[in-house]
Amino acid sequence: MDRTLSVPNWSFPESRAEVERALDTLVLENRFTIAVVFPAVGALMLLASAEALLGPLNFNPYLVLFGTIVMRLPLVAGVAPLTDRRAAIALGLLTCYAFGIELLGVTTGWPYGSFEYGVELGPMLFGKVPLGLPVFFFPLVLNSYLLVSLLLGDRAASTPLRLGATIGTVLAMDLVLDPGAVALGFWQYDLAGVAVTYYEVPWTNYAGWVLSATVAVLAFDLGFDRAGLRRRLEETPFMLDDLVSFVILWGVVNAYFGQWVPVAIAAALGAGLLYTDRFDFDVRSAVRPLGR
Repeated sequence: MDRTLSVPNWSFPESRAEVERALDTLVLENRFTIAVVFPAVGALMLLASAEALLGPLNFNPYLVLFGTIVMRLPLVAGVAPLTDRRAAIALGLLTCYAFGIELLGVTTGWPYGSFEYGVELGPMLFGKVPLGLPVFFFPLVLNSYLLVSLLLGDRAASTPLRLGATIGTVLAMDLVLDPGAVALGFWQYDLAGVAVTYYEVPWTNYAGWVLSATVAVLAFDLGFDRAGLRRRLEETPFMLDDLVSFVILWGVVNAYFGQWVPVAIAAALGAGLLYTDRFDFDVRSAVRPLGR
């Protein structure tokens, strides 16, 4: 397979439907590159940056942001047809919440624990939090939301079960993400007075994620038609490819630092993806109109 990122032949889209079809095709024709090559190369570059091997490119904020956006393309393409005015309002309010809670966290230490960024992850708002925060925050919860929907099937109609399972999956993802990010120096916590930590991450961080995951799940419930989201998820093979990227990137990073509990959790998330048959690498047969 050609693993270079290819762009389908297209004229300038004249309608939203054409934009969505072009985005579907772009992702489908580059699934392996986006979901496997980008996170693998990204992990190597992050580790090389942590070892100060890349000179001026060490933790280059624009490279970090660009790579992250590319890996998010499958998720963006997947939800784009379902993003109507109600969904846009819900996402807008959730964006305000994300910036507000992150600024509150950096300033006061609540609810995640006292921490500060050690690496600029793109342009920084007020010099404190990344402007690209929604690109980092939303997928953590939305990927969990979608994976739970597949794993639970019809049982996902139960709000308490859906909420609890999604929060649990978000926590599992953060049990992988935070130790790797701290090891890289993305951010660090003030552990003064903290008796018990998980790979230099205080328990308050995970309590904070219970709050944020709950807010995000409720926003997704209110903003999106869940039946439509489920149909789109079932007919769109690439919609959870961003979670594949997450497992590869943060699995490699944690393995490099010998953090084997996060590696095992990443492997469990990967097993969930395999169970739902979300990434079979047969991308050639997947190139077809989706839900049209």
